[in-house]
Amino acid sequence: MPPVIDRGLCVGCGICEDPCPLDVIYMDEEAKKPCIKYPEECWYCGSCRQDCSEGAIQIQFPLQMLLSAGLAPY
Repeated sequence: MPPVIDRGLCVGCGICEDPCPLDVIYMDEEAKKPCIKYPEECWYCGSCRQDCSEGAIQIQFPLQMLLSAGLAPY
């Protein structure tokens, strides 16, 4: 799963677009909000989430990734 952007919290500043090493996030100029353009390419690095001053981005790790890391999803 790619990053999830809470549009209610997002102010459309575009800061999340810059740190993404794979350009997964891009700004939709018409909507003035970020969009996930290439969800399958996300590395789950969290750069976008870390730089979001509004806390509008959450990273949802795939279940298989959590299990292989030895983390229980619940």
